[in-house]
Amino acid sequence: MTDQDCIFCRIARGDLGTEFVHQSDAVVAFDDAAPAAPVHVLVVPRRHLASVADFGAGDSGLLAEIVEVANQVARNRGIDATGYRLLTNHGADAGQTVHHLHFHLLGGAELGPLA
Repeated sequence: MTDQDCIFCRIARGDLGTEFVHQSDAVVAFDDAAPAAPVHVLVVPRRHLASVADFGAGDSGLLAEIVEVANQVARNRGIDATGYRLLTNHGADAGQTVHHLHFHLLGGAELGPLA
């Protein structure tokens, strides 16, 4: 898949008019189109990485920014005190359907166990 074909690359470039709840030079965050919780925000690097497995030694700053953005959005959405989940998937067995690294920020209700 090329960056031109990737839906999250297109969103991050602004091609689809998605409303961002956060944006910087490296990261965007936006509401999930099919939310699995009252608060369900996707935090996505602008640079195309297929999954967390593509992180390299030089990507520690990007990972730190993703976590900082997730924490900021959680505070802005009022779920920082009650708790939230931040997760990413790698590969089909984990449920990854979009092959562009993204983190799900979920909260606003008791989420229960993952498995």
